[in-house]
Amino acid sequence: MKKTLNQYNPDYAIPPGWVLKEHLEVEGLSHAEFARKCGRSPKMISEIIAANAPVEPETALQFERVLGVDARIWLGIEKNYRLRRARATEANDNTAITWAETFPVSILVKRGYIQKPESSADKISKLLKFFEVGSIDAWEAGYGLKNVIYRHSPKFKSDKVALATWIRLGQIEAASQDCSRYNKTRFSHAVRDIPRLTNQPIIEAFQRVEKLCNEAGVALTIVQPLSKTALCGAAWWLSPQKAVIQLTARHKTDDHLWFTFFHEAAHILRHSKKSVFVDNAQGNDSKLEKEANEWAADMLIPQRAWKEFTDVSCFSEADIREFAEQQGIAPGIVVGRLQHHKLIPWNRFNRLKVRLKWKNPD
Repeated sequence: MKKTLNQYNPDYAIPPGWVLKEHLEVEGLSHAEFARKCGRSPKMISEIIAANAPVEPETALQFERVLGVDARIWLGIEKNYRLRRARATEANDNTAITWAETFPVSILVKRGYIQKPESSADKISKLLKFFEVGSIDAWEAGYGLKNVIYRHSPKFKSDKVALATWIRLGQIEAASQDCSRYNKTRFSHAVRDIPRLTNQPIIEAFQRVEKLCNEAGVALTIVQPLSKTALCGAAWWLSPQKAVIQLTARHKTDDHLWFTFFHEAAHILRHSKKSVFVDNAQGNDSKLEKEANEWAADMLIPQRAWKEFTDVSCFSEADIREFAEQQGIAPGIVVGRLQHHKLIPWNRFNRLKVRLKWKNPD
């Protein structure tokens, strides 16, 4: 009489040995007799029943022929059991639990990047999926502080987990932008045309800037900063043919935002593709940072024009507006530059700056 291949689809994870033991009892087979029919040793069958040995594909085929239970079922039970054990081990790993607790999970949930975790194990799993890594060791290799911060000052206060999370948010946004292959000449030309856009309404201006950057192979993202990330922006490469400028709008004024954009553009145009440049709020005295600062300042206001303007001993609102119009830039940029060089107090003419705010603040 031909045996029918039974279907067994439990909705819970049990070791295949339990199922095997039940079948042997129903069939009235001893471990030794079943082992002989399969061409296996009694010891191996006992190890499988005790969940000390896995069911391999060849063994599953033998079980199918002797007991009539499809080999795919045996392998499915084995896979589910091993996966459940791996999840349980991870869920009880205190190191992994502590690692997951350091992340701003509630913010990621609020911003819609992950669903609210149901348990510590679920939190670990969701964070690893968010970063697209398979383990905490892989996360350290790809997102650890030594890999994220290329240059920072002794005053740098950003937490490594918050910083890595912010960078990851930028990666996700950058990956979604359809960019041409990076073209240095085209990006250089685009950057030289951008100062005149600073006079436009900020949202319209940045939409246009994003388009110009994308056409030159650069993704431009503005990612709301996270708690414990005291930074203004970053420049890095998603791939050899796609650069990323990531801004925070941390100071919430147009002058800081525009200056940071040009500062990061300098890193893309002039510095190594292998580096991740993270620029903090306190500034940095390194050679490359000074070079980026000078380049950005000169792009917005040429040095010669700035010198002629600042040769006067006092500055009125009319003077600032007239000079900004001559340079084709927003007046707030001139105010910010004067304040930075301590030519006017920090509280002077701030009404000429455009104030920024997040639509849905954390």
